[in-house]
Amino acid sequence: MNKFHGTGVALVTPFNTDGSVDYQGLERLINHLVNGGIEYLVSLGTTGETATLSKDEKKKVWEFTAEINNGRLPLVAGIGGNDTLSVAEEIKTFESNGYSAILSVSPYYNKPNQEGIYQHYKYLSETSTLPILLYNVPGRTGSNMTPETTCRLANDFKNLIGIKDAAGSFEQFNQIMRDKPADFMLISGDDPVALPMMAIGAVGVISVIGNALPRQFSDMIRLCLNGEFAKATPAHLSLLEFTRLCFAEGNPVGVKAALKQLGVCGDDVRLPLVKASTNLDAQIAEQLKQLA
Repeated sequence: MNKFHGTGVALVTPFNTDGSVDYQGLERLINHLVNGGIEYLVSLGTTGETATLSKDEKKKVWEFTAEINNGRLPLVAGIGGNDTLSVAEEIKTFESNGYSAILSVSPYYNKPNQEGIYQHYKYLSETSTLPILLYNVPGRTGSNMTPETTCRLANDFKNLIGIKDAAGSFEQFNQIMRDKPADFMLISGDDPVALPMMAIGAVGVISVIGNALPRQFSDMIRLCLNGEFAKATPAHLSLLEFTRLCFAEGNPVGVKAALKQLGVCGDDVRLPLVKASTNLDAQIAEQLKQLA
């Protein structure tokens, strides 16, 4: 699964001013990322505002993304939810042409215990013909997948190939690295901690700010993959303020503001999100002048 080493980007979903999906903007974004040197694309993760898309819209976005990518990069589809049977059915009916894996978020809102999380992923593992990346993001789901559960799943089901972990706990990351199978991938789910996570053995990141700055971010991550952390650190530090701004008013609000300023796509989002404030927009523009 070396295809998932390095920088994956969680694609935003561009919208027109009337709220419809902007497929021309999505095409420009995909080409922007391919030309920016990233390693793989993640379609309809959290950053894609997937919670606001209909089933028909999701199907069309997945198909369009595969068509425009045209085999240039590996593709991952975000398919998750808080109803195990519904998620399994969506995985069963997913037309996987062009896709190499599924990213599936730990169930949100229900707040299952660890056995419930284990049984959820067990069911999905036994359903899916594609390998699955687990996704732990307690700040959104309301529950944390512990290292014990992660490693139990990794040992029990070979098509659970890695985890995107956004728990923010290095105690947790350390324990996963110590106890996981050798070929199970730890992937950073947070841009600001990608470098230190890779220093303990993570294989890369699924990035948000990579939407806007694919070349700068993926170059830094490749230095980390090569063990050149001294060379990577200045780039890492130079991106911290831009990253902070991108999340200051919610994701993907900030990075969409940056993408509009770069001429890639518009900054429209769907309610309950709203576009970046004038002040944030100006701060992001200033950072882009320094970084782009």
